[in-house]
Amino acid sequence: MPDPAAIESSLTLAADRAGDPTPLVYARLFAQHPEMAELFCQDRSNAVKGEMLTRVFEAILDFIGPRNYADHLIRSEGAAHDAYGVPPAVFTTFFKVIADTLSDTLSDILGPDWTHEFETAWQSLLLDLEALTPSVTPAKAGAHLPPSENQAQSSR
Repeated sequence: MPDPAAIESSLTLAADRAGDPTPLVYARLFAQHPEMAELFCQDRSNAVKGEMLTRVFEAILDFIGPRNYADHLIRSEGAAHDAYGVPPAVFTTFFKVIADTLSDTLSDILGPDWTHEFETAWQSLLLDLEALTPSVTPAKAGAHLPPSENQAQSSR
C-alpha cells in the first residue's frame, strides 16, 4: 500500500513550485509515447488534457485513501471511453502511463527534494495500479486505432 502522506506531499510541493503540471506531464507523455499525441489532436486549448489529469489526481487520491470509487472508476472508465471510440486497453494504458509520467514529472520538479519516501510511495502506487488494470503496451494499444477513430476520439 502506498504511503498516502508521501503522495499528497509530493503533489502539494510540486503544485507550489510549478503550478499546473499539465503541460509538463503531457510533454513527457508525448515524448515517451508519441502515438498517444494523436488521441489529443483536437484538444488545442488543452482543456481535455487538464480535465483528464484532474480526474487522474482525484482517482489517485481516492485510490490511496478511502477507495470509495477509484477502483470502480478506473475499470468503468475503460468501458465509457470505448463508447467514444477509445478501446478499453488504450484507456487503461493511458492511466498507467500518465501515473508513471506524473511520478517522473514530480521528481523533475522537486529535484533534490524528491525523497526516498516519495519514490517508494509512487512506485508502490504504480504497482497497485498495474495490478488493477490489464497489461497492454502503449504501442500496441494505440497501433490498432484507425486514423478516423483517433480523430473522433480526440474531439471529446
